[in-house]
Amino acid sequence: MVSRRHFIKGAAKGAIGLGAAFAATSVSKVALAGLPEIATVNTPNTQLPTLPENGRPFNPVVTLNGWSLPWRIKNGWKEFHLVAEPVVREFAPGMKAHLWGYNGQSPGPTIEVVEGDKVRIFVTNRLPEHTSIHWHGQPLPNGMDGVGGLTQPQIKPGKTFVYEFEARRSGTFMYHPHADEMVQMAMGMMGFWVTHPKDPEFMKVDRDFCFLLASYDIDPGSYTPKVSTMLDFNLWAFNSRVFPGIDPLVCRQGDRVRIRVGNLTMTNHPIHLHGVDFVVAGTDGGWIKPEARWPEVTTDIAVGQMRALEFDASLPGDWAFHCHKAHHTMNAMGHDVPTMIGVDTKGVNDKIRKLIPDYMPMGEDGMASMGEMHMPLPKNTLPMMTGTGQFGPIEMGGMFTVVKVRENQPPGNYQDPGWYQHPKGTVAYEWTGNIDEPHRATTETKMPNEIELKVRKPNKHHCAT
Repeated sequence: MVSRRHFIKGAAKGAIGLGAAFAATSVSKVALAGLPEIATVNTPNTQLPTLPENGRPFNPVVTLNGWSLPWRIKNGWKEFHLVAEPVVREFAPGMKAHLWGYNGQSPGPTIEVVEGDKVRIFVTNRLPEHTSIHWHGQPLPNGMDGVGGLTQPQIKPGKTFVYEFEARRSGTFMYHPHADEMVQMAMGMMGFWVTHPKDPEFMKVDRDFCFLLASYDIDPGSYTPKVSTMLDFNLWAFNSRVFPGIDPLVCRQGDRVRIRVGNLTMTNHPIHLHGVDFVVAGTDGGWIKPEARWPEVTTDIAVGQMRALEFDASLPGDWAFHCHKAHHTMNAMGHDVPTMIGVDTKGVNDKIRKLIPDYMPMGEDGMASMGEMHMPLPKNTLPMMTGTGQFGPIEMGGMFTVVKVRENQPPGNYQDPGWYQHPKGTVAYEWTGNIDEPHRATTETKMPNEIELKVRKPNKHHCAT
């Protein structure tokens, strides 16, 4: 079992709370004594990984803005305890949402096991409705697949169910409900699962990150997501965090790095990393043989898919890492804004301000200025574009963060090193010299080597009618 002492020591101070805090109607005292303790986390910060104290060894992952669930070993079974419950998740400083999740967080804690482990997961339901858990991508007995009504009875409120199966193959997986799925997943019920290989040296990397892609529709000033939204979401998140609330992925120069990404949104996401070309090393179906991997700088991850990306952190710097759909790197309030580029609204703005003193025009010269303004916002809302770097406003939101590669970052250290200090002469700069006027061709003069084109009109008998 991962002890309370070791688990707390590996996390940020005050972040972890352990205790068997069941509702009185959940289970009897006898049954309660036989269950693993309930671990909860009350902070959105990335928790440091801890090596297993017993069970087979593995190299733990780092869950971006999350943590891994502790376990105990009992009679040869690796036992976990998940609690489905309402949670409050901070998307970024200044905004919190009322979601549903597991063990105090959304997404729930990452479950880490080793190939061949016999796994037993206790699932207690503290939601106001029934639920179940589907172990996405896992080969297991049909009755453990977690589809309510099809492969098992629903887990009623206050009840605890047990799932038992062997982790048959290493890889990257997810867990989520298969009960009232539209509502429960829209409310944030999801989690990551990693099955490590039996051999700790197989596919070993220096840093192994993971997170889930999630989407929400939360009106500015409100706290609860709309659960019937199909496509028009206004918050796109890495592990239910949006920029600038997403932690950086900190690496040491020369490290071999893996980033595992799972998509549980309602659309695909082209995930793009600056500064490196990575290879797609794994999918939902397993690891890709080295000779079959392909290089990318952007990989599209469809709904329900997993991708494991690997690269060598060879170039130091602060490298942007984001979804390449432009609206997915914005926060709420991004919809129904008219395009005002090139429209002189000064006279109208002055009249409106007499009625609404805080009125601010939206994008007369483009939207970049919005990142520098301090607009009055509704309570519990984030600006569309936000974040500040060492050179000024970053003008991003949503699915955006930074991979920070540093030459002197100690091995195993994930502390934010601050902004990259660029060597002299390596930053783009303003040109202050003369700029010659370009030479343009006129109707009287021809450019050198100009090619004269001859156009043949189509035969009228071959024209479409």
